[in-house]
Amino acid sequence: MSQAYEQGAALGVESGGGGLVIGGVGGLPSPGGRLAGLVAELPVRQEVWPGAPNPLGAQFKTGPGGVLGTNFALWAGGAEGVELCLFDDEGRETRVELTENTHEIRHGFLPGVGPGQRYGYRVHGRWDPWTGARWNPAKLLLDPYARAVDGEYTLPPEVYSHVRDWPEQDVADTVRDDRDSAPHVPKGVVVHDQDSWADDRRPKTPWADSVIYELHVRGFTMRHPGIPDHLRGTYAGLAHPAAVEHLTRIGVTAVELLPVHQFASEDHLLRRGLKNYWGYNSIGYFAPHGAYSSSGTRGQQVGEFKEMVRALHRAGIEVILDVVYNHTAEAGQLGPCLSLKGIDNRGYYRLGEDPRYFADYTGCGNTLHVVQPQVLRLITDSLRYWVQEMGVDGFRFDLAAALARSMHDVDMLSPFLAVIAQDPVLRRVKLIAEPWDVGSGGYQVGAFPPLWTEWNDRYRDTVRDYWRAAIPDVRDLGYRLSGSSDLYSWGGRRPYASVNFITAHDGYTLRDLVSYQRKHNEANGENNRDGNNDNRSWNCGAEGPTDDEGVNALRRRQLRNMLTTLLLSTGVPMLVAGDEMGRTQGGNNNAYCQDNETSWIDWSLRDDPEWRPLLDLTARLIRLRRDHPVLRRRAFFSGRRTGPDGLRDLAWFRADGREMAAEDWYAPGLTLGMFLSGRDIPQRDDRGRPVTDDSFLVLLHAHHRPTGFTLPGGPWADHYQLVVDTTREDQARPPGTQYRAGTEIPLPERSVLVLRTLQAPPADGPGPQPS
Repeated sequence: MSQAYEQGAALGVESGGGGLVIGGVGGLPSPGGRLAGLVAELPVRQEVWPGAPNPLGAQFKTGPGGVLGTNFALWAGGAEGVELCLFDDEGRETRVELTENTHEIRHGFLPGVGPGQRYGYRVHGRWDPWTGARWNPAKLLLDPYARAVDGEYTLPPEVYSHVRDWPEQDVADTVRDDRDSAPHVPKGVVVHDQDSWADDRRPKTPWADSVIYELHVRGFTMRHPGIPDHLRGTYAGLAHPAAVEHLTRIGVTAVELLPVHQFASEDHLLRRGLKNYWGYNSIGYFAPHGAYSSSGTRGQQVGEFKEMVRALHRAGIEVILDVVYNHTAEAGQLGPCLSLKGIDNRGYYRLGEDPRYFADYTGCGNTLHVVQPQVLRLITDSLRYWVQEMGVDGFRFDLAAALARSMHDVDMLSPFLAVIAQDPVLRRVKLIAEPWDVGSGGYQVGAFPPLWTEWNDRYRDTVRDYWRAAIPDVRDLGYRLSGSSDLYSWGGRRPYASVNFITAHDGYTLRDLVSYQRKHNEANGENNRDGNNDNRSWNCGAEGPTDDEGVNALRRRQLRNMLTTLLLSTGVPMLVAGDEMGRTQGGNNNAYCQDNETSWIDWSLRDDPEWRPLLDLTARLIRLRRDHPVLRRRAFFSGRRTGPDGLRDLAWFRADGREMAAEDWYAPGLTLGMFLSGRDIPQRDDRGRPVTDDSFLVLLHAHHRPTGFTLPGGPWADHYQLVVDTTREDQARPPGTQYRAGTEIPLPERSVLVLRTLQAPPADGPGPQPS
């Protein structure tokens, strides 16, 4: 007899099914008998009618005979029995057996049960972790379709289906824990919130015209002085005019919200006194995260979220959700039992060759088994719900490659991608893939089908390397600036398939990118081992804050250089909230557990004389992009000469004013001129007329020494007017200086100059002239 068995026997543990169980082997033999007895022993018996298997979840409706009540339906796969558990305000529980079973969906209609009712499920079946069966009716489970969740997860030992602190950890997951988890877990809430959205007008911004702003609902609003204290950190706070004003002031067209699905913190964080701040640990795919509600969590969070969406739509701003359908908060075999793991572990999750363990393509302990019909339905039902009933405009899919896996390998013909492509609701909204996961073959940048756009980390890495002068030549930079045609010019894809970004929530802020050579994640409690070590950052000569004004001035210039590069590149730019005014996280490049001033936006920067010019420049660059279709192209450049003058729609120049030859792309150098022709835009307006625009010459110089640049003459231009100069601290007004073609102009060290072409001579004669 093993030591583990001996210790278990003292607790009434007996061996069965190849594992260890507390309280008997194999659960119940059938869904009758004992289940019915449990219901009969309750002080209050709730009447239950057969109800309907669809829709899944809890639906308040008019039932037979005009009686109001709620229909409950749960897919429970191989379960032997399901109890619906209702909770009153004092936490007293009433259990009702759902005996109707249609296509593995347990269902029933409960007359008199209405909105605000808290509920959960207990699911009975075999306890046999060695085969992946982890049913344990002692654990109250969240309905995967719950529209609202009341309470937060704190993850005490009772919420684990196994004995979490079993002394022999290598078999701990096989020892069943029969303690009741109901007092320790949140409950689902019945919600009735029919909304036609008749008073809402979606912005429907074309992809090519989009500027995305990634923000955290709580972090964006917690310190905003214009938002009342009781609304900070909430959906209502983001809907407040003071928050919306900032978004409209800089000119973004969409907010991309870090996860707002109900989520839970990881056990290892809670034990260290921390919690999950970013929210990439979902447990409820239909429920707005309750902690972001100012009005309550008995369904009020649903209405508050909708009002936030309406407020943003009124301002012309779309709402994109960052969604995490690749894994859940239940982690691996040693993780808690909160919902899917206890409903049907084998039906919802990918299991390993040894089914006791989970297949982990996400780095988070588990991976949803998306090829299973019920899992695919869960995800697509959730997506449609957020579009049709919650008003959102699109989604960014975390670790999307994990969703595109068939049995093992990433497959661009996978069921998930196929279903999305033909769905009449989902194929019309914005879909953004994070095109990788942590599994073998998971890096899929450029491989998603034409319906999708992608986070382009090749853009991020190239621009970071260029501005720290760490590239051997400018080949890759040319592709990234012009829409990454090497990645996306196939299958009818367009330049806006590339979501260009330099920073994201994961990693350094833009200011930290030019202030830190090394990550500083000590506050995360992992001895600075967490977070990426390859940040492609440069601290400009000092690590962290410094009194050296030369270093600080260089850092501010580098921020201007990178923001200008991003907002003038072809593709869809994505900014991170606060980067436009120099937000810092003190060098923490993995602030996922920092729900404090490390992550919250410091709004005092907005009016700080040191950082106000950066905000002004960001707004001016977005206006420049909005006003000029040549900067928002809907088709890739051809590079071919057109017309009698041989003008190209895109041309590249050396510092001496000559066009780049093939060998120039391979030569060492940090200076590049990019000419964008406004005459040759392959686009028509709503009446079919050709779209024309000004032409621009963008000069980029990442060297630490200044140089000269000869402005190209005919057919490119006769004269040029300077509209952006990143060497200037004051960005309130464009410089306006004019130059004759053929003039060699100074190109200061580490700078970007943007010039508009002119065909008429300057009014004051040849040579540089102030406008």
